[in-house]
Amino acid sequence: MTSWNETRQIEAHLFGTADTGSALVFEARLMLDNELADKVIWQQKAYDTIQQYGRCQLKKEIALVHNKLFTQPEHLSFSQKIWQLFSKQ
Repeated sequence: MTSWNETRQIEAHLFGTADTGSALVFEARLMLDNELADKVIWQQKAYDTIQQYGRCQLKKEIALVHNKLFTQPEHLSFSQKIWQLFSKQ
């Protein structure tokens, strides 16, 4: 079981927000404690997964907005202006 304090220390390590002394102590603990090293790896994987999920959600939202702006009749004037901006003249 990972304590809240340990989770915060791992997070500070991963994001580089720990002060110099704390960072050095944590690095030493990492060298001596394989279980801690595994926790760091798994926490990094969790952050990576969360970030990837967020990116996928953002792409979906952008696609919905794009679809709405470029296919619905009430936005025809806007979409024509955009197409004119990016068309070869």
